[in-house]
Amino acid sequence: MTLSEELKWRGFIKQTTLDNLFVLDEQKLTFYHGFDASADSQTIGNLAAMMLDRVFMRHGHKAVILAGGATSLIGDPGGKDNERLLQDETTIAQNIAKTEEQLKRIFTGHEFTLVNNLDWTKNMSVLEFLRDIGKHFSMTPLVQRDYIAKRLGEGGSGISYAEFSYTILQGMDYLQLYDKYGCTLQLGGSDQWGNCLSGVELIRKTRGAEVNVITLPLIINKATGKKFGKSEDGAIWLDPDKTSVYKFYQFWLNVDDAGVGDYLKVFTELNKEAVATVITDFERDQSTRLAQKTLAYEVTKLVHGKEKADAVRRASNVLFGSAKFNLQKTDFELLIKEFAPITYKEPFQFHNLVVQAGLASSVSEARRLDSQQAFSLNSVKIVPGTAPVFLDGYNLLKRGKNSFAIIIK
Repeated sequence: MTLSEELKWRGFIKQTTLDNLFVLDEQKLTFYHGFDASADSQTIGNLAAMMLDRVFMRHGHKAVILAGGATSLIGDPGGKDNERLLQDETTIAQNIAKTEEQLKRIFTGHEFTLVNNLDWTKNMSVLEFLRDIGKHFSMTPLVQRDYIAKRLGEGGSGISYAEFSYTILQGMDYLQLYDKYGCTLQLGGSDQWGNCLSGVELIRKTRGAEVNVITLPLIINKATGKKFGKSEDGAIWLDPDKTSVYKFYQFWLNVDDAGVGDYLKVFTELNKEAVATVITDFERDQSTRLAQKTLAYEVTKLVHGKEKADAVRRASNVLFGSAKFNLQKTDFELLIKEFAPITYKEPFQFHNLVVQAGLASSVSEARRLDSQQAFSLNSVKIVPGTAPVFLDGYNLLKRGKNSFAIIIK
C-alpha cells in the first residue's frame, strides 16, 4: 500500500488541512510530533500516536520528535475542566529523560531527530514573545476554541493566562521547526487540532508559507464507548515499573472482541493480509481468542522486546491455557512480581503449604479441594493422597483455572 492508503486502512486520519492525501505518496516530507512530559511515562494512548509516526517513517518521511520541556511546565488545557497542577523544571526534565528512553525503544530501526522545546523558549524574553509571536494571534478565534470556550462559559472554572497561552507556545514550536528543520507537516491527536492550527496560521503570517496538519482519532473501546487504554487499575503505561510486562500483556489479551480488529491495525505493523487472516480465523471460533493473543504478543514485543514477550506468552499459556509446564527462569522472574512466592520448607505438609500460599482458607478446605483433584503442580494434576514432588527452583502450584502460587524450593 501507499502511505495514503495505509493511513486510511489503519484508521489514522481524523482531521487534516491537506486537500489531498496523495501528496504524501508523491514527495517525502519532514514532519514533527510533540509528546507531553507531564508524567514519568507515556501510555498506550501515546503509543497509538507513535504507531502513526512509525508508518510515516517506514514510508521514508523524516521525523522530528518533540519533547514538551516548555509546554509541559505550563500544562495543556485541552480536555481538562480545571487548571493543571504545575510541576517544577527538575521533574519535567526527569520525565523527558524517561520518555526519550521509551521513544528510542519504540522507534528502534528508524532514524529521527529528538528536540526539546525548552531549548528555544527558556531564554526568550517576555517582550520578544509578545512582539514576535503573540502579536500574530487574534483573541477572537482563540476564545472560540472549544476547550477555552467551555472553561470561560457559564459554570466553567475559568482559565489562567498561562494555560491560555499554551496554544501560542505550540504554534511557536511549529515555526521553530519549520525554520530549522523544514518541517511542513505536524502530526497530533484530534484533541490537539486547534493547537496545531495555531502553528499553521503563525507560519502563514510570518513566513508566507503553507504547512499542514494531520490528526489521529481518539481510540474508542467499542464495548463501552469510552476512551480506550485504561484498566481497573487505571492507565496502561509503557514503563514496566508502572504497568508490569505481565499486566501489560494481560490487558491486550482481554480487549473486547468488537474492537480487536481495529486495535490490530493501530497498535501493530501487521499488514492488511496478515490482519485479515487473523480476523478470519478468529471469527470462526472466538473462544480461541486468536486475535487478542496475536495483538498481545505483537504489542508487548514492540514495547518490551521479544525476549519478554516470549516469556510472558509462555507464562500465560501455562497459567490460563492447556500448555504443558515449560516455564524458564526468565518467565518466573516476570511472574514473581505478580504472585508473591512462597518458600518450600521441610518438614513439608502439602495442605499447610496450600493455605500459606492463599489457595485455601484452612487446612480442612485444602484437604477437601485436594480430594476433588483441584490442584496441579507444574501442569500435572496432584493425585489425592500422594505427596507432590517439587522441583529445585521455581514451581507453579495451581488451583482450578485462575488461582496460582509460585513455590520456591
